[in-house]
Amino acid sequence: MIEYPDNYLMFQEMFPELIKAHEQAGTLARDLGPIDVKTGHLIQLAACVALRSEGGAHSHARRAISAGASSEEIYHTIALLIDTVGFSTAAAAFSWVNDIIRINK
Repeated sequence: MIEYPDNYLMFQEMFPELIKAHEQAGTLARDLGPIDVKTGHLIQLAACVALRSEGGAHSHARRAISAGASSEEIYHTIALLIDTVGFSTAAAAFSWVNDIIRINK
């Protein structure tokens, strides 16, 4: 079972229809193409790192691990971004995913 952050749960309580539509859009996007769930979450992790979204990075690292990603794949996803997002952003992302990887060991 996915554990959602308190802010997400509050948003869900306040705007249930909006969250439902958001989740349905994500499901539809996943079901439309050939990319497997694990790779999809690694892609979304990369986008969250680029956006400097710590919560999103936590969420997609957790989901990628649930879909079978190894810690090495998570770290490599971030390492691939160093020349795109910069070293400091990638280094911050390493600390964010460490929060999740330590919990899952």
